[in-house]
Amino acid sequence: MHAEYFMNNVKMNDYVKDSEECKPVIINALKAMYDLNMNGPSNSDFTNPLTRPRLPYAILFAIGGWSGGSPTNAIEAYDARADRWVNVTCEEESPRAYHGAAYLKGYVYIIGGFDSVDYFNSVKRFDPVKKTWHQVAPMHSRRCYVSVTVLSNFIYAMGGFDGYVRLNTAERYEPETNQWTLIAPMHEQRSDASATTLYGKVYICGGFNGNECLFTAEVYNTESNQWTVIAPMRSRRSGIGVIAYGEHVYAVGGFDGANRLRSAEAYSPVANTWRTIPTMFNPRSNFGIEVVDDLLFVVGGFNGFTTTFNVECYDEKTDEWYDAHDMSIYRSALSCCVVPGLANVGEYAARRDNFPGLALRDEVKYSASTSTLPV
Repeated sequence: MHAEYFMNNVKMNDYVKDSEECKPVIINALKAMYDLNMNGPSNSDFTNPLTRPRLPYAILFAIGGWSGGSPTNAIEAYDARADRWVNVTCEEESPRAYHGAAYLKGYVYIIGGFDSVDYFNSVKRFDPVKKTWHQVAPMHSRRCYVSVTVLSNFIYAMGGFDGYVRLNTAERYEPETNQWTLIAPMHEQRSDASATTLYGKVYICGGFNGNECLFTAEVYNTESNQWTVIAPMRSRRSGIGVIAYGEHVYAVGGFDGANRLRSAEAYSPVANTWRTIPTMFNPRSNFGIEVVDDLLFVVGGFNGFTTTFNVECYDEKTDEWYDAHDMSIYRSALSCCVVPGLANVGEYAARRDNFPGLALRDEVKYSASTSTLPV
């Protein structure tokens, strides 16, 4: 509830302002709102029923990646309402990095990747309700550094590296038939690219073709089975993060052949143009990217010196980046996906009691403008 609404519609309500019983409730509510506004979320918020966040509708999963010089099987779940990460790693699962992740019809799919020995064409499916894993049909090609997205009940897997060459091939998976089907190849060979969907089309941007980092981008039309080259990005970006957010395709971070990037840009399909947006706080490549609660999140990655557990988010309404709570595990080459409407969401969300067993931070994070994470 916004403070203005509380002051004008609750505190000044005739029944409330004339009630002696309501006065201590109003005072406590005002104090809680003041503390939250001045200090941001803190541990005490979870024990105070006035400021305890509700369970989230959607959970962001950060899956696998490269950590400590080797691939990891780590899975963390982000509770955006509480700004907390929960470790939900399944220790029986093997590690995987440079893979893709996608959510479709109740399942999380882990696609392709690399375990420091093998380049995978295999695909695993995770049921977040039953917490079980199953293999599904493999792709036609081994794909490490693969780009993955979902459109119209199909999972698309594009480009990547098969251990020998960078690929321009692409294919899509239909869960009902458990089959992968090849689609038209892209114009460019691309590994370390990233893909998303907007207005019924698939967009893929950047990457590495074996010789140079790319600033090119293209769009796939499912009806004509054709790829079309669109306006190039303003920067070369390999290890890029690409996501549809609002009415634009956002291209964030990456490696330009010399440096890891903090810069980001947004593409308008209507104008076929790119515009720059404010830079992130931290440079990063090979990170996770997703949209949760109408905020664009970037997760982990490599900053040019080391893997990171840092997380930040961008709000297109304020045109600002904000710090979010860090993961517990340093990693790059991870993949993220968002799972909405889980019946057992409480098993992936931060606990709303006294948080026994969870190491929570005492400090509060701020953006460069001293704003807290928007809620």
